[in-house]
Amino acid sequence: MPEKLTEPFEAAINQLKRAGLPEECQPGLGYFCTYTPIEVLHAAGFTPIRITGGAGPVEKAYTHMPDFTCPFMKRALEKALNREYDFLSGVVQGYSCDAACGAINIWRDVIGGEIYHTLPLPYNATPAAKAFFRSALGELIEKLNAAGGSFTDSSLEASLNLYEAIRYRLLDLYKSRFSRKSPLTARQMLVIMEAAALTPPETCLDMLKALEGDLQNKYPHENSGIPVMISGSLVEEARIIDMIESAGGRIVADDLCNGYRPLVPPAALGETPMDRLINRYMQRMPCPARARAEDRIPVLLGLMEKSGAKGLILILQKFCTPHLSDYPSLAKALREKGLPVLLLEMDESWEPGGQAKTRLESFFEMLEA
Repeated sequence: MPEKLTEPFEAAINQLKRAGLPEECQPGLGYFCTYTPIEVLHAAGFTPIRITGGAGPVEKAYTHMPDFTCPFMKRALEKALNREYDFLSGVVQGYSCDAACGAINIWRDVIGGEIYHTLPLPYNATPAAKAFFRSALGELIEKLNAAGGSFTDSSLEASLNLYEAIRYRLLDLYKSRFSRKSPLTARQMLVIMEAAALTPPETCLDMLKALEGDLQNKYPHENSGIPVMISGSLVEEARIIDMIESAGGRIVADDLCNGYRPLVPPAALGETPMDRLINRYMQRMPCPARARAEDRIPVLLGLMEKSGAKGLILILQKFCTPHLSDYPSLAKALREKGLPVLLLEMDESWEPGGQAKTRLESFFEMLEA
């Protein structure tokens, strides 16, 4: 049955949450943002694990960070203070939003670990910016090797190839959703993307290969609902996904930090493995923390056209300044193209509430009219 397609991914996520990384995959390094060059961590002999927040109460974290920090950062610290990330040897963060770059210092002070490093990232793809990025990567590699890593050009090439294979397969799943040829639901895609961020890449690739084979079966394609795209930083709780689709929508595309955005481009060319790495990260699909709204608008319009989405739902984590600042320009540009936009704000409980349900139903009634 189609609902069983993601069972291995769910099992892998639950295994990590219960027992941490298996011994053969240690040491692990955490990261907050997908601008962290995980291929470098893997090439040095570490398993990159994306830190998540999820839904739940915040109690201990308020001792170390203010209430106006985004739910993701508060919940992630809460989990660390509850010793749910004891299997990590530290955190490496690619410089993105201010909240993430401040949080890594709090983690270093109160959680501890062997490696803490913030990697500065250039905003422009100029020769000078590339030279700066190369130098910054060299500093990171030195720190990883000093902590027992074994980075080489050949290990980086192998890691690049591994992660590229994963991204290409994930993009194939998205393309099937764009064309309405996939039996996978939006909830299932969320599970697959979570597993890709929380499992060792070798495990993830094996699961994706198996899924590829399973999808050769003639599962029914569910095409009901008004096609929409969702946007935001991270969506860490599937209830809002279910609410959107039960209100009459069908999520055919996303612009999420834990969805489509980190997959583009899946790879880049270069004379050396390091050139390939640098070129890919400097060509990334733009994020509000690292790009102006006017640079993002044509990208999102292109994705909506490609997927056939008739409207956009922005799922905003409370106090997420980059996405909130992006919203007015983005909404104005989309509405001028005849594409309605709905804003939903979430706190750390990830409980949409009755008002969200009513607003969604009204949104889809408008799209249907």
